[in-house]
Amino acid sequence: MPTWPGTTGDVVTSTMWNGLPAFTVQTAKTADYTAASGDEYQQLVQMNKATAIAFQIPTDATYNFAIGTVITVLNIGVGTCTISAVTSGTTTVLSAGAVAASPTLAQYKSAACIKTAANAWYVVGAIA
Repeated sequence: MPTWPGTTGDVVTSTMWNGLPAFTVQTAKTADYTAASGDEYQQLVQMNKATAIAFQIPTDATYNFAIGTVITVLNIGVGTCTISAVTSGTTTVLSAGAVAASPTLAQYKSAACIKTAANAWYVVGAIA
């Protein structure tokens, strides 16, 4: 069975196609967390803390996610989850949030972090 994303010539079966929208739900993070290999695509990164918690995006020098990568974050905790860059002078995070470089998620809100260029990410979703 080919891996996803596939390559030219791969045959996508109905079973594979029907499985695409499904997320693998990760164990909830209960402390600040930096995105890592394996968090992208059909993974759901859950944040769960009673007080403020941070989800951070590393520089390309730390881990170079491919352009087009999407990381989905869901805050299930009472504390506000802030999404930001580990190194804000190197990695740019932009959003429509009140603070464009540090959007926040209230409890039960989610966002997609989308890499559009080297060290450049947009955060879209239920952000404040």
